[in-house]
Order: sequence, then C-alpha cells, then structure tokens
Amino acid sequence: MNKDQVNGRIKEVKGKSKEVLGKIGGSKKQEVEGNIEKNIGKAQAGLGDLKNKLQK
Repeated sequence: MNKDQVNGRIKEVKGKSKEVLGKIGGSKKQEVEGNIEKNIGKAQAGLGDLKNKLQK
C-alpha cells in the first residue's frame, strides 16, 4: 500500500464516522461534511490504487 491508499482510507473512515454522528445528533451540516470527506477519501484511495497498478 502506498501513502495515498492509506491516507485515503483513513479519510474515508473519518468521514463515515462524522456522517453517522451527524445523523445521530441531527446535525445536517456535520452529516454533509462527513459525506464529502468520505468521498474525498474514496477518491484518494482510488488514486493510490491506480498508482499501485501502474507501478506493476
């Protein structure tokens, strides 16, 4: 795993937890921020996956 894969997956988990906490707490703003962070993390992890495939 490269740095982008690891950082992307970490952002994805943090975003998902923020999204869930927003749903539980009724904070639409936190829910949306978590969703955005989760999707950014997915994109970064995908970039890392692509870099890894290209190196092989």
